[in-house]
Amino acid sequence: MLNIYPIGIIYSPYKKIEDCPHNGWISKNVCNIKIKKIYTDGIIGMNVNDIIHVLWWFDKAPRNILKNKLEGNIYETGVFAMRSPHRPNPIALSLCKVMDIKNDTISVKGLEAINGSIVLDIKKAIYYKEVIL
Repeated sequence: MLNIYPIGIIYSPYKKIEDCPHNGWISKNVCNIKIKKIYTDGIIGMNVNDIIHVLWWFDKAPRNILKNKLEGNIYETGVFAMRSPHRPNPIALSLCKVMDIKNDTISVKGLEAINGSIVLDIKKAIYYKEVIL
């Protein structure tokens, strides 16, 4: 059995898939993650400028597409070989920089989520030999 407990919601300037940047990491837009009260202790120890992975549910994306064309490519590529939101289980992963933390809200850059998207989890990124993992 699979049990997933959403931990929060995303507030972003993106209203539909077409509004979202292909690479949120290079976007200057700030998005807010509001953590549910029951999970706010999970923010303890997080700091401004931390790099985090945000796992979120891209529920507005089609779930029946297994191939797509990468931008500028004439050949189709499988969705497991790209960051396309179109996939059987639309679990999205965004690398983000924490810009601010106030109570139950984390402000980040790097998120390419539609406004109202559900947050599944947040994990601190680690550095290994000058690479962010």
